[in-house]
Amino acid sequence: MKTKHIFEIAKALLLARSKQTFVAAIGVTFSVAFFISLLGFMQGLNTLLDGLVLNRTPHIRLYNDIQPSAIQPIDLDTTYKNHHNFISSLKPSKSSKEIYNVERIMKQLNSDDRVYGVAPKGTAQVFYNLGNIELNGLINGIDAVQETKLFNFKNYVIEGDYLDLNNRSNSIILGSGVADKMLAKKGDIIQVTTKNGEQFSLKIIGLFQSGIVEIDKVQSYVSLATCQKLLGESNNYISDIQIKLHEIDKAPEIAKEYEQLFGINAEDIQTANAQFETGSSARTIISFAVGIVLLIVAGFGIYNILNMMIYEKMDTIAILKATGFSGADVKKIFITISLSIGVGGALAGAFVGFLFSVGINNIPFDSVAVPGVDTYPVDYGIQYYSIAVAFAVATTYFAGWFPSRKASSVDPVEIIRGK
Repeated sequence: MKTKHIFEIAKALLLARSKQTFVAAIGVTFSVAFFISLLGFMQGLNTLLDGLVLNRTPHIRLYNDIQPSAIQPIDLDTTYKNHHNFISSLKPSKSSKEIYNVERIMKQLNSDDRVYGVAPKGTAQVFYNLGNIELNGLINGIDAVQETKLFNFKNYVIEGDYLDLNNRSNSIILGSGVADKMLAKKGDIIQVTTKNGEQFSLKIIGLFQSGIVEIDKVQSYVSLATCQKLLGESNNYISDIQIKLHEIDKAPEIAKEYEQLFGINAEDIQTANAQFETGSSARTIISFAVGIVLLIVAGFGIYNILNMMIYEKMDTIAILKATGFSGADVKKIFITISLSIGVGGALAGAFVGFLFSVGINNIPFDSVAVPGVDTYPVDYGIQYYSIAVAFAVATTYFAGWFPSRKASSVDPVEIIRGK
């Protein structure tokens, strides 16, 4: 019975200061709404920015690095076996970039349950011929189907059909930056010169845009067979093996395992793109910090309102205690007031936050650097709503708990005697 009266009294006190209650609830509402929309927008932006590179980067890359020989002739001389030899002007060994036994390696990789997919790749350094001017370029030889499966290649082909790369010989998907410089378009024939001085004619079947301007100025794509032809190599020449794993977090340890197993260099995605992960973490931490500060500020607003209510309602509190309500009951009344403001404001804030997110998600975003993105990205993850509501309720609870302790310790005899 007393519980019913506690809720009735809490309701009466809330309505008695309806304007202040409304202001406090609005503070919680907008704090939660801004927290949700800010975190959702920032996470969407992180996903977009990281995706520009991370989606195009293999979890593990196998390749032959050109570097000086680990063992020098002087190390083979037993006379200097126990000496520390200093050698200057070391030159790289005459090793090839080609990966040997590539068929066996790929077969073994495809049988590994930890591997999602494997995509072979070759690279050819060329010059794009523009009249008497030669532009530096890099042509990647790929399997268009595997490249699309693992790295969403087709999403970056802004003109033409990516499958034509495998179906048409001597064809090229030209980087958008290169195409702009050469005033080239789909269907044109361009000339490229290889590092060996040979010239080849390639037909443009599409245009590619990665979203990274410096890459689009030099990079283009051909089929593996065309790349091997440009390099003057056999049809089993592969310089890179790109690996996508089921679990990206295991890339560093698996890379070390493959390096020892196959005797070639292995680079994991965490090592290759550490700066992107650092940037994403920093942006997320800043967003959480701003959102939490907003919720704490809203909590202080409720604390101040309840403090003022206690001073104004001393007579009421004294009468309640004089008629049989204990200090714990009075504490429950003010905590109920606080939680009513917190829960109501938090639920309203979740709804308003969703509306804010939808609004941001519909703002036009037109940038040539980010193909295929028409509006600002937003992540609608339920975790942001859960965190915001839980933290808002916790904040408002403590905002009510401290004033309620003061109210529960009021001595009704002193208050009535003073009146």
